[in-house]
Amino acid sequence: MTRRAALFVAVLTALSLAAPWLAPYPAGQGFRDFLHAPPMRPYLDGLAPAVHPIVLADRLEQRFEADQTRSVPLPWFGGSVDQPVFLLGADNFGRDVLSRLLYGARTSVGLALFATLGAVVIGALAGAWAGLRGGWVDEAVMRLADFVLILPVIYVVLVLRAVLPLVLPSSTVFLLVSGIFVAVGWPFVAKGVRAIVAAERDREYVQAARSLGAGQARILVHHLIPACSGHLIVQATLLLPGFILAEATLSFVGLGFPDPVASWGTMLAEAGNYNAVARFPWTLAPAVAIFAIVLATNLIAAPRRES
Repeated sequence: MTRRAALFVAVLTALSLAAPWLAPYPAGQGFRDFLHAPPMRPYLDGLAPAVHPIVLADRLEQRFEADQTRSVPLPWFGGSVDQPVFLLGADNFGRDVLSRLLYGARTSVGLALFATLGAVVIGALAGAWAGLRGGWVDEAVMRLADFVLILPVIYVVLVLRAVLPLVLPSSTVFLLVSGIFVAVGWPFVAKGVRAIVAAERDREYVQAARSLGAGQARILVHHLIPACSGHLIVQATLLLPGFILAEATLSFVGLGFPDPVASWGTMLAEAGNYNAVARFPWTLAPAVAIFAIVLATNLIAAPRRES
């Protein structure tokens, strides 16, 4: 089960990186005649996968019907832009949900991975330095970590983002939100690393390295931090889904990426009312993706937490 979960996360990451080549259409491309078009069911037309094109049967009810007399190849097999194919349906602007889901993974998963890496690196260095030095350094770092840990994280993230300008370039939003996530995430890593380093700093292999002239920085990087690898992996697999959920929350309430940018949070904001969910359930595709990656990462971390 763990290997399958790890493979799923790796595949999802690869898909997000390859979104510009895998997505049928650009994330912002809309088709005005296909607002809230339903998903099309693919089938084999000879050896080539195809779908029956849909036509708008009732504009008032936004009801579409499949034209069984014609077939259209999938976009990757010579499809035409004049007759779009929506394997996961279309949103309220006529944009392909599958394309936006892939581009949204590029945004949401990419930001979460970047923030997770930053939190793990900073937390590992801060915790290891506190555990090795002890004294006032240990006390200062741990009290700062305790202060951050007692704060309600999601509200802190919302407040920190809300005090910043709402209209910002996407790249700036990426860096700012990543920085906020790192600021609230590093103490979770630092506390455990500090405890491990404090227990390991007087072990024989550390004393041997010190007697051979190794400095504190070398001892940290080459000996003590590698001893924390199990803890770092567990914390990374816990922080990653948490950051994905946090980004989705920020974008859902309008404090994350602006709507033209595809992210799972901005996509869910479009399905944020009962009418949309009841009539167009395919707009919840990003919620399914978030649930899947959160479940997969927790399956990865479970055996290590139990050991």
